[in-house]
Amino acid sequence: MKIFSSLRSRIFIASALLAVLCIAMAVYLVSARVTEEAEATLEREIVGTAAQVDQLRAERTQTFTLMARLIADLPKLKAAVETNDPETVKGIAFDYQTQLKASLVLVTNRNGDVLYTAGGSPRAAEIAASQPAIRDALAGRDTLSLLPQPNGILQVVTVPVTAVTLDRPRPEMLGTLSAGFLLDDALATQLKGITGSDIAFGMDGQILAATLPRDHYGVLAERLRSSEISRIVLGGEEYEALPRPLSAGPEHASSTSGPVALILRSRTEQLRSLETIHRGLAFTAVLAVLLSTILSFAVARTITHPLAAITDVMREVAATGDLTRKIAVRHRNRWDDEDARLLATTFNTLTDSVARFQREMSQKERLTSLGRLSTVIAHEVRNPLMIIKGSLHALRQPELDLAAMREAVTDIDEEVARLNRIVNEVLDFARPIRFELAPIDLNALCRESAAAARASGAGPAVTLDLDPAVVTITTDPERLRIALVNMLVNACHAVNGSAGEVTLQTHLAGDRVRITIVDHGVGIEPRDVGHIFDPYFTTKRAGTGLGLPIAKNIVEGLGGTITVSSVPGRGTEMRIELPLAFGADPHAAHASGGQTARPLHAQPS
Repeated sequence: MKIFSSLRSRIFIASALLAVLCIAMAVYLVSARVTEEAEATLEREIVGTAAQVDQLRAERTQTFTLMARLIADLPKLKAAVETNDPETVKGIAFDYQTQLKASLVLVTNRNGDVLYTAGGSPRAAEIAASQPAIRDALAGRDTLSLLPQPNGILQVVTVPVTAVTLDRPRPEMLGTLSAGFLLDDALATQLKGITGSDIAFGMDGQILAATLPRDHYGVLAERLRSSEISRIVLGGEEYEALPRPLSAGPEHASSTSGPVALILRSRTEQLRSLETIHRGLAFTAVLAVLLSTILSFAVARTITHPLAAITDVMREVAATGDLTRKIAVRHRNRWDDEDARLLATTFNTLTDSVARFQREMSQKERLTSLGRLSTVIAHEVRNPLMIIKGSLHALRQPELDLAAMREAVTDIDEEVARLNRIVNEVLDFARPIRFELAPIDLNALCRESAAAARASGAGPAVTLDLDPAVVTITTDPERLRIALVNMLVNACHAVNGSAGEVTLQTHLAGDRVRITIVDHGVGIEPRDVGHIFDPYFTTKRAGTGLGLPIAKNIVEGLGGTITVSSVPGRGTEMRIELPLAFGADPHAAHASGGQTARPLHAQPS
């Protein structure tokens, strides 16, 4: 075609098409990334809300238990219970019920017989009186039980009523005091005001209280038996739902009918906030296409004039073979181009540059190691900085609502924590490690590490196979947790996108404990196995190459060993062996508290 016979036309069309394709791809990627980040933010928010609800309920339970203990220790109540007279107890206990603002108050004697009950339904009082909690309290233990009610879940705290006198130095059991508090619609509304999420309380496969209309209780009840985040539709609006067990003891821990708090977050509302961003992206794309077309035409028109002098000299070089001929750029008119002059100057000085490049090569080799780390860190730091910049831009908007402000502040806080983690990884690898030793339940630590790895979104859930014989070991809990999370995240990455799984096992072997992490992922190439603990060695595009070296330093610093075996295409097994009581000898621990301060430098394998 004649339109392509002109250099100017070809440059214009090529640059315009390239600009349009780049803009379209950029808009698509940004839009997809924004939507993906919104989904991830929604999951992080619902997990964070669930943790907040757990904490608030735990604090509430602790407060009620303390209040019940204080009342159970009052001499007036003890004296009334010791009379074993219901009328005497009633006169005293009624005032305490008013002070506690409790939904249910139950007082029994030392035989478990009811002396006084008030509040709640008679059926609730009867059930509470027959609970194992009364027997546990008579045995001297505070207990907590959860009972279903028509309008919520009754949380009952039961404490013993004991007496200690001069002639009876050992505590004498007089009876029990139970105080019940409802987890009802009012509490759910209060929690929604604190967390910004809808809350529902359910038990025995039924929703008993919620911040949502009762028309949705049937759909919500189906989610009580699940354990992961799931998606439901309520009234034409999508929600993400996460059930959290309100287990009062081991009898409810594994029951699908036990008490559950259901945390719900509106996905529709979250995505609705992205519509403005998508409209802005579309407008920006159209404007960018127009500007790029105009710019492409200007560039095509400008670049063809100064290239004429260069192409003339190149023809002479091709005809004569004289490579010493210089290109003389003429500064003659308004089409003079700086890039064309630079091209001519570069061509003229090419032979001189070769020698200079050789001299610089040795310098670049010395900086290679630093360059690798700088590139990785720069890549890791850039993304959080862009998110922080975007959040700050959002905070400068004049009509900023409280929810958007909280979201922006949360994003800034998360990205600052991410930057801090990157810096800490480099510092942890570069400086000596100081260990703080303490007794720890290893199986509990493994469960926490698996949950942390899962929360990072690294891939599939971690299957736990924990030896019940493994109890308490003396080690540095936080450092060991860091090492386990690093290794679990690597294992999850190895199986991400495939049908593989990750297993975390513990096993007691004499005076040492073995921790094994097995994944059925892509495996490690034989040439890379010997380098996975080398500093800055990584096969992941966004990895720093410090996770496994830090994990190795921690394990060896705690007196343990770490080994790896892998078969490409079948998976990898990492085995950690630790002593049960590291630092117990006087040479390894301080006399004041059994903590060690031991410097440890990087020792790549």
